Amino acid sequence: MRDDAQLPGSPPSETGLSRRDLGLIAAGAAVAASSTAGAAPLKVMEMDVEVQTPDGLCDAVFVHPTGRAPAGGWPAVLVWTDIMGLRPVFRQMASRMAAEGYAVLVPNPFYRKGRAPIPAGPVNWADPADRAKLMELRSALTAEATARDAIACFAWLDGQSVVDPGKGAGVQGYCMGGPMAFQAAAALPDRIAAVGSFHGGGLVTAGPDSPHRLIARTRADYLVAIAENDDQKEPQAKDVLRAAFRAAGRLAEVEVYAGAQHGWCVPGSAVYNPEAAERAWSALLALYRRRLT
Repeated sequence: MRDDAQLPGSPPSETGLSRRDLGLIAAGAAVAASSTAGAAPLKVMEMDVEVQTPDGLCDAVFVHPTGRAPAGGWPAVLVWTDIMGLRPVFRQMASRMAAEGYAVLVPNPFYRKGRAPIPAGPVNWADPADRAKLMELRSALTAEATARDAIACFAWLDGQSVVDPGKGAGVQGYCMGGPMAFQAAAALPDRIAAVGSFHGGGLVTAGPDSPHRLIARTRADYLVAIAENDDQKEPQAKDVLRAAFRAAGRLAEVEVYAGAQHGWCVPGSAVYNPEAAERAWSALLALYRRRLT
């Protein structure tokens, strides 16, 4: 199923974060740190970077803890954004993840079209013209292109002195980033140990390159967090995913988040659900603590 079928109504059109959104992120970080990690969040450093890929130069944000790193460095995490691309909220989310003890890279998924922000300015999903522009951007992100980008991103990450390439790596994706996370894990089975998909659009399709068909090529554990309205549209998808995980012998948590709508994990979106988002975040941290060692 394509992203345009998965996304109800209109996607978030935010160009930044309100004070309320920033407060929710900060509060959530404090809660997660105290209740799941048992320690205060680490201080982090954020920087704009460029990653050379086979298709060009990709602008990205890189965030990692400051101060003394553990032996070998921090585990690496790659974050795929939703269809609204690299923007302030994903910088905040990357900083929050880095504060838990990870070196986090968030690339601009649309770098082939130009530097972030892409799309620029407000977007109205209900406007056919805006919607067509978004889907044109999305169409360039084929499975092959995503695999090339993932390989390049992890080569860049593993070249950083603060990253330990010997530790398992994580990849997480939102909306269109969900299938991209699966594709990255298939492209780098010996590197990626944990995958998180949040309201991922198109994890199960009829095509031969459906993300669920890639599971057997990976060696990762998975967290698949499904929006309630996405499940209502495709109630069989979760069962297909669970069967694929069982057949591949992969450990996976596949859950429909009751009351959570497509896009609920991204602060600033019209459907942001703080309670459900925090639960999904805590589940992701538990997965990373288990596998990124």
